[in-house]
Amino acid sequence: LEAEFMSPDGQGRPVLLFIMGMARSGTSAITRVISLCGGVLPAALAGANPANPRGYWEPRKAIILNERILHRNGSSRFDTTLRLQEPDAFGAVEKTACIADIQAYLATLPPAPLVVIKDPRINLLSDMWFEAARKSGFDVATVIAVRHPTEVIASVAAQADASPEFSSALWLKFNLLAEAHTRDVPRVFVGYPNLLEDWRTEMKRISVALGVNLDARDDMAIEAFLETDLRRQKYCGPVTEPFGTDWMSVVYETLCVAESDGPWDSAELD
Repeated sequence: LEAEFMSPDGQGRPVLLFIMGMARSGTSAITRVISLCGGVLPAALAGANPANPRGYWEPRKAIILNERILHRNGSSRFDTTLRLQEPDAFGAVEKTACIADIQAYLATLPPAPLVVIKDPRINLLSDMWFEAARKSGFDVATVIAVRHPTEVIASVAAQADASPEFSSALWLKFNLLAEAHTRDVPRVFVGYPNLLEDWRTEMKRISVALGVNLDARDDMAIEAFLETDLRRQKYCGPVTEPFGTDWMSVVYETLCVAESDGPWDSAELD
């Protein structure tokens, strides 16, 4: 059954849909397509650049807010450790302040039944974002982007001077956090190649899994956006293991089953 949207008289809770997963995994494309199917984006988005010529679709104020929180606590989006995910990483006063800051930002979002928000840094602070969203009157839902790690590593290398080991560590961290921190919220996994090959099927999967209405779509705009050269890095071979373990393979294979709606066990990722 599909969730009931907020009616014109204000009944029901709007949905705040978070697009999660590792950067360069198709999160921008997913965000834009959902916005062309009826999801509403925040105002003042970060612009496009040569690394992402069709845009990132990330709100600048959310980026700045997350950067401040991470910097204030000695971290950044490029931190490969899990230090900030430790239970006592944030003191009670700091956590309360962070949630209040996020709530203040959420109060500026446009009123709509479905609002879509994406910033890779939210993966690192998702518990506070989810709590702030609920306190602000939203229901929380998530889409997690999935892409072959070799493609992501190549995409990161084309954008920045990063070693495969560094990019692999980030790929592991962001994917593991996105999965672990969404177990108690409605979620759906979307493979980037699947979106490019059959976006209609993926939008239907999202709609059914999350109970949101994505029928107000602009087919021509979506087709124009998802041009054939959007996926510049293509790789279908085995996963490279840079750490002497099978971590990359296990995570990717598990997420591939999840994106195909097959049976999978989160214990594999634990």
